[in-house]
Amino acid sequence: MSNLVKVAVIEDDLPTSNQFKAWIEAAKPGIHIDQWFNRDDAEAAITREQYDLVVLDIELGRERHAGVAIINAINKQLGKGEGGHTTPVLVVSAMPATIYRSIMKALDAWDYLQKATFEEADFIETFLDMLRAVKERRQQKISTSHKKEEVQIAADSLSIDPLRQRTPTWRGQRINLPLTAQRILAVMFEKRGQVVSYDDLYEVVKSGRNRDNIRKHVSTIRDAFREIDPAFEGIENVPMRGFRWVAGI
Repeated sequence: MSNLVKVAVIEDDLPTSNQFKAWIEAAKPGIHIDQWFNRDDAEAAITREQYDLVVLDIELGRERHAGVAIINAINKQLGKGEGGHTTPVLVVSAMPATIYRSIMKALDAWDYLQKATFEEADFIETFLDMLRAVKERRQQKISTSHKKEEVQIAADSLSIDPLRQRTPTWRGQRINLPLTAQRILAVMFEKRGQVVSYDDLYEVVKSGRNRDNIRKHVSTIRDAFREIDPAFEGIENVPMRGFRWVAGI
């Protein structure tokens, strides 16, 4: 299996498409990126190529909902090609998120970003989350038995004393985390195997009760674990819902 990650950017506006391409290349050099500007070319490419990730606009040219048709095509032709996992699709559109986020969620899109309301950092953070999911999927396919062994080891590796949540340990080593991140970790571990929604996590943060802030705390948690265990992949991003502790599950 090739280690080259292939990304399709489907966006009818050339400057916007080039901007997304530049952000992706800056975040992860060496990624193969194809740019498509209309529904016909995009759907034809989907039938030929196995893309690892897709960045997609909903409105392409005069077709207001071309992106919806493309997502359906991705789910039909590619979606079950990796052991039952769907191909991650990041929808970036000018359509109002209050309306279209739920529609994209129903279509199993990874996330929805509304144009003119997000920063470069938001795009890159979401893209890197998608990339981590792709990497984990590949690792599972390469060595399923080895992965099972690692997961079993991880099951007994996190220790959180309910009376001393400021000193969680991972494989016998102390995890250096701010207090809010510790609270988020405790909630995810308590509900391990289950999706912990953003609303659930808002309950344990005193300020910054928004998705971007929660994502930053989860990123801090991941980084802290990887200081001890560089291969740590025990926290799963559940698109548009929240997070799930999966180590040992």
